[in-house]
Amino acid sequence: MNRPTTVASLDEVGPLGSSLHLAIGMFDGVHLGHQAVIDAARQSARRTWGVSGVLTFDPHPSRLFHPEDPTLLLMPVHMKASFLHYQGIDLVINQRFDAAFAAFEAEAFPVMLKEKLPDLASIYIGENFRFGKGRKGDVTELIRVCTQMGIHVFSIERLKQNGEPVSSTRIRNELLAARMENVNRLLGYTYRSEGVVQKGQRLGRKIGFPTLNLLWEPELKPCFGVYAVRAKGPNDDNWLPGVANYGVRPTVMQTRAKQPLLEVHLFDTPQQDVGDDLYVEWFHFIRPEHTFATLEELKLQITKDKNRARELLEPVDKS
Repeated sequence: MNRPTTVASLDEVGPLGSSLHLAIGMFDGVHLGHQAVIDAARQSARRTWGVSGVLTFDPHPSRLFHPEDPTLLLMPVHMKASFLHYQGIDLVINQRFDAAFAAFEAEAFPVMLKEKLPDLASIYIGENFRFGKGRKGDVTELIRVCTQMGIHVFSIERLKQNGEPVSSTRIRNELLAARMENVNRLLGYTYRSEGVVQKGQRLGRKIGFPTLNLLWEPELKPCFGVYAVRAKGPNDDNWLPGVANYGVRPTVMQTRAKQPLLEVHLFDTPQQDVGDDLYVEWFHFIRPEHTFATLEELKLQITKDKNRARELLEPVDKS
């Protein structure tokens, strides 16, 4: 393949002209455990001059099986694809997970993969991987069927941190508890928001703390509050340190806003303005979102938050 490619289904792939080395999984968040599986596929493709691929699913299977209580994702589909390509993956397949796809019997699933992906040479999965109707298929079954078709299967042992498996569920719990240091440690990179700068009320500018505002709507919303962050545009070389509030702004709005907003105040003058793309990295939680009696009280607190953010980000800026 000449350049990284993302497709919406297995039907769009076809012959590749080179051997395909495919990692399979939901890979929500693409955390350290996921990266071990994905990197194994990438390394095999590199050694054989083949194509590295990832087969992932949209929506999360819980949307089909438990629509009343679906799993809320850490990362939107488009961001996951971009991240995978950044890691060196050539082909990302965002296969729709619907009733028809879920109905494949376990034994038929790898056969279907080979039919859709004629260049499939090897499959990479986590050791707890399940597949097929009723999740009846496991690693042993996958190896049995794939061996008959000449496809190699590699099962990667679950990565552990402090004796517990690194998992998307564990990261979701840490994010909801605003333990950003743990979130970033388990992800293996810094948790990030991406969005377009929105026009605001410019109240921050009036009280001396201008902000870049993102109407950012993740499925899994972090704890409302104030965070030490860095931000930059997609074409900027350097990250600028700052402090951000994520929430419904009860002091400013008097009544809570219907949609949470990410308001980023940078310590240096940013190049971005309304309509520009902005990336925000979250490093530390400073405090929960509060209601203040006056704007003067809010201004004093923001000054404290800004000073605290500078302290927390100092090791990051020096790295």
